[in-house]
Amino acid sequence: MKKFWNWVRDSDEGRTLYLNGVISEETWWGDEVTPKMFKDELLAGTGDITVWINSPGGDVFAAAQIYNMLMDYTGKVTVKIDGLAASAASVIAMAGGDVYMSPVSMIMIHNPSTIAIGDSEEMLRAKALLDEVKESIINAYELKTGLSRTKLSHLMDAESWMNANKAIELGFADKIMFMENETPDLADSLIFSRMAVTNSLISKLPKKQKQKQKTGTPIESLDKRLSLISH
Repeated sequence: MKKFWNWVRDSDEGRTLYLNGVISEETWWGDEVTPKMFKDELLAGTGDITVWINSPGGDVFAAAQIYNMLMDYTGKVTVKIDGLAASAASVIAMAGGDVYMSPVSMIMIHNPSTIAIGDSEEMLRAKALLDEVKESIINAYELKTGLSRTKLSHLMDAESWMNANKAIELGFADKIMFMENETPDLADSLIFSRMAVTNSLISKLPKKQKQKQKTGTPIESLDKRLSLISH
């Protein structure tokens, strides 16, 4: 098991937890060792905790347990997103009493996914599982943001990317780092999906390239690039 977390003791008053990379390369479903290891390290110290997150997401069950452990922790938990808190990592971010975002960081939320093999009954069971997992994720988002479950469900359906301003507007974050005395202009904030990014980039293509879109080549190449960004 490759650890994706690292503890640093800054002082007797508090500690810092860094969550970098994929949240567990192997599932915590049925794993009794890894969650216990994380919990033992969490409870090995006292005081407030600052959690720095830069992660594309990962195992939803690992994220759920980390979220629960941080929510149950007796000290204050502050989350700081310095790069990306996507997918499962966004769930962990919701455990912060205060969630700070770098001006250039992002939060991404989307529907859970899995791989299933079998007959139609197995596919239905997989769908039922994903539906319940989605509801459990919405619980965390709802508790932090105060948004309706319907609104959150639609945001997940759309694979929503939020910059710091939009995340604050929707309640996923509380403050922007390095801007403690400034109020962000929420009117200029954006929330976008893969299609929105595609349309934005296409609009900036030179005229000659736009004319070639009829062949499909520039758009196909652009879509391949975006798939690397979005996932």
